Amino acid sequence: MMRILFLSHYYPPEVNAPANRVSELAREWTSAGHQVVVVTCAPNHPYGRLHPPYRNRLFKRENFDGIEVIRVWTYLAPNAGFFHRIINYLSFLFSVSAQVGRLPATDVVVSTSPQFLCGLAGFVVARVKRAPWVLEIRDLWPESIVTVGAMRRSALIYLLEQMEGWAYRTADRIVSVTKSFVPHFVGKGADRGKISVITNGVDIKAFDDARDAEAFRAMHGLRGKFVASYIGTHGMAHRLETILEAAELTRDDPRIAFLMVGAGAERDRLIAMRARKRLDNVVMLAQMPRSAMPGVWGASDVSLVLLKDDPLFHKVIPSKIFEAMAMRRPIVLGLEGEAKEIVVDGGCGIAIRPGNGEDLAAALRRLVDDPKLVAELGLKGRRLVVEHYDRCKLAAHYLAILQETVRATSKGGGVPAPGVSE
Repeated sequence: MMRILFLSHYYPPEVNAPANRVSELAREWTSAGHQVVVVTCAPNHPYGRLHPPYRNRLFKRENFDGIEVIRVWTYLAPNAGFFHRIINYLSFLFSVSAQVGRLPATDVVVSTSPQFLCGLAGFVVARVKRAPWVLEIRDLWPESIVTVGAMRRSALIYLLEQMEGWAYRTADRIVSVTKSFVPHFVGKGADRGKISVITNGVDIKAFDDARDAEAFRAMHGLRGKFVASYIGTHGMAHRLETILEAAELTRDDPRIAFLMVGAGAERDRLIAMRARKRLDNVVMLAQMPRSAMPGVWGASDVSLVLLKDDPLFHKVIPSKIFEAMAMRRPIVLGLEGEAKEIVVDGGCGIAIRPGNGEDLAAALRRLVDDPKLVAELGLKGRRLVVEHYDRCKLAAHYLAILQETVRATSKGGGVPAPGVSE
């Protein structure tokens, strides 16, 4: 049995990609007979308000779906605006550091970024617990906050970049969610031999049955429509105006409807834009619980995956593509890079120019006119995700990397040998 201490700023009942990834990995590792303890915050994402019945306590243990979870105090802040969010991130780092003596003994410490200061908290815990430190990188931070315009280049950004490079050089193992990040780590001084790639994936058993789909369609006026859905963060990185532009171009086609589900810094502005343009063919719903997602996907005919056209985002693989693939829903992808290779080479979707509403409208007209193509793309996506992106298989792969890291460091051998991860 291995003891794993996993630090994550986000965890269920929050429903974003980091929370989903960590909780599903923890469940798989626990089922395999290992002891997993997750250290996180009181749930408050995305609005900076506590999920009932939680309280923002200094230190609270709980059993959440069979996983031991320790929640520490943080300064609560909504997922909008840089200043309050950075205080929120710092407070997690300080709280974990202050409570490190109360955390259990462990064989390995894993800390996940974003946010990056949570990643650094893993260093503190690992040194106190005398355990190897595995740094998981889900986003190139702070580069991403400059790219989306949340902050300009400054002395603070320079300091954060120096901390970033130090972390890559110091961690016993780096786990990346994409292959495209690896050259960045190496460029910052990381040893290539200690870098592993474990992509995001999906629980293929949970995301298979389109339960409650018809009830969902009826509730939201979507019966008889070809529903193009965007499900996820409504943030600065996504340029979701593209959807509203496509909706305007297709407003005279009664067959096509758009569904947007989620929360984020841009949601209020997008709601106002929809009202101003009088887009009755767009349904916008607030963030929904994880348990509702198969029903939402089931009510959808196609998944929209969009990001701004920036070289940084060419390295990103949005986790929502795997849920759509598992549910046999084709993808319309407005993104270049590694994600495009997965979708286009896998034959499970159509690529458009990022941020181009005309391309999106044209892709949807093509799909609504060709039900056979829709079914074919969906089936190929399901086969691909079962073969390569099953969270159960990925968790087993990740576990092998953690075990090898523990063995190597306990023998004084430093990092594990290259090739374990790929």
